[in-house]
Amino acid sequence: MSKTGEIVLEKITKSFGNFQAVGTVDQVIEGGSYCCMIGPSGCGKSTLLRMIAGHETPTSGRILIGGNDVTTMRTGERGTALMFQDYALFPHLNLKDNVAFSLKIHGVAKPARQEQAMEMLARVELANLADRMPFELSGGQRQRVALARALITNPQVLLLDEPLSALDEFLRLKMRVELKRLQDDLGITFIHVTHTQPEAIALADKVIVMDHGIIEQADHPRAVYDQPYSPYIARFMGGQNVVTGTIAATNGSQVVAEAEGGARFDLPVKRDMAIGDPISFAVRRDKIRIVSKAEQDMNTLQGEVINVEYQGTFVKVGLNTTQDDEFIVYMDDRAYFDNPLKVGDAVISEWSSDNVCHLLGTNNSSGD
Repeated sequence: MSKTGEIVLEKITKSFGNFQAVGTVDQVIEGGSYCCMIGPSGCGKSTLLRMIAGHETPTSGRILIGGNDVTTMRTGERGTALMFQDYALFPHLNLKDNVAFSLKIHGVAKPARQEQAMEMLARVELANLADRMPFELSGGQRQRVALARALITNPQVLLLDEPLSALDEFLRLKMRVELKRLQDDLGITFIHVTHTQPEAIALADKVIVMDHGIIEQADHPRAVYDQPYSPYIARFMGGQNVVTGTIAATNGSQVVAEAEGGARFDLPVKRDMAIGDPISFAVRRDKIRIVSKAEQDMNTLQGEVINVEYQGTFVKVGLNTTQDDEFIVYMDDRAYFDNPLKVGDAVISEWSSDNVCHLLGTNNSSGD
């Protein structure tokens, strides 16, 4: 039996002429969960969100919400509410009337709709500003009004399209906490489109990573971060270095890979590998040490410091190595300032084989 707010996407596609914006998508989003869809611009995440909302019709496939087929159902009948990126508040209406507007459209009497609007404004801590106009509000306050307006219809599913992108960093972090608190309080399904990885990791029960119109990986944020399915996901989510090489030796549950320049790596095996096979693997940036002299024969890369950025709790050090990508190390800030590095320094990075997070496929793009 389907839970209230559960979303089932069955073989959903969307094409605009000859351009396929969304490939074949099969996915279940659990009712009452907070789901973040993430990917680069043009990956199809907003198009998929709009199809769930009813603002776009799938080219093929079915959308079920709470067990009901809503694929061709009108927007206002499917139990969803969409909060637009620009908030789309009516500039000529005060906050109370903005929030109550959808109830007015549905014929709710003025006293009842204004009472409900005030209750919703109180939920987002804006009841004291009910008579103000949108232009008198800050960005964060306008966002909360838009949330109240979306929630007043008691939707099964709240859809948010880049809801924090217009806010400054301080307010974005504050509103991130508010969104999660609100979802916990309401217990309804939130689907949140973003291109910001820390936002997705902080908020979501499930992260859906998209590229070129398909879902590359859908899982708990920790699994997506720690065990990316492909080099694309590892690179996009950040926090990982992708290292490439070829298999030089095999030994039971371990293999030895060799990179250009002769560096060798001891790796766990998760599938059959043969000598000469190409391989890519990920190493978390915060699990790597920078040393002046190698302490081990395996799992080291020589490099030259090309960038240093202080990040508060850690220092981000970029290295030029034999790998195609910039190799990045997150150093503990105390360790760094005990022995500071400068651009041009020759160093060695090393890590334990236990900190090879995941054995990746050999594709370097989206995996489609």
